[in-house]
Amino acid sequence: MKIGLALSGGGVRGVAHAGVIKALQEHGILINQISGTSAGALVGALYAKGIEMEEIFHFFEKSTLFDPRKIAFKQAGFIKSSVFTEHLASYIPENSFDSLEIPLTVAATDLNAGKLKIFKEGDLYLPILASAAFPGIFTPVEIEENTYVDGGVLNNFPINLLEACDLKIGSYLNKVDLSKQKFKHSYDVAGRAYTINQYQQDKAKFSQCDLLIEPDLFNYGLFSFNAMKDIFQIGYETASQGLKNTTIFDE
Repeated sequence: MKIGLALSGGGVRGVAHAGVIKALQEHGILINQISGTSAGALVGALYAKGIEMEEIFHFFEKSTLFDPRKIAFKQAGFIKSSVFTEHLASYIPENSFDSLEIPLTVAATDLNAGKLKIFKEGDLYLPILASAAFPGIFTPVEIEENTYVDGGVLNNFPINLLEACDLKIGSYLNKVDLSKQKFKHSYDVAGRAYTINQYQQDKAKFSQCDLLIEPDLFNYGLFSFNAMKDIFQIGYETASQGLKNTTIFDE
């Protein structure tokens, strides 16, 4: 039985994916294919390389995202995406999709063509960084004279990129709190509108999952670095409960 795992975007909330995978491993579930966008692409690559979940947690913990040396001046973003190549290479020494133990598909957005770009072979580092280049925060990534940004712009939940899988598991980190809220600022309204729009697009794909793991991460933002341990644990506990309640792996 071929099992696929799709990992959504979510900024530092991507640490929850590591918690989800830890639960899958404890239940003896072997993943045969991975698709990832943004933070999901990062976690997916590390997992596909065979790196332990605690080490993936440390990957995020040690990223020193807002180190002054990473600040981009007079560029199309606040943080230089390219400076993370060394950090990624310290965990995955070979710059190649072929070096991974599990096949990986990564989604990025071609900023000029306005199309989704799928990477699953050739060089590894730049496609991963491109997939995670959140617009306006990280500088775009140039690959073969094309300009790429975060795959979440066009496909934040790449469950549809899993091919020929008997079972598909989705780990989705952008669940929206639909309870009544008060909005004090214009950017709160704009952010809420963007989030709802993205969630509705992603939600349309949920039916493609044989098992959907959707942690409640309402209280954590894209850059909630101080809460990474809590985020990891929520991902783990949500997945553990979901696996306890399903029988799809008993067939």
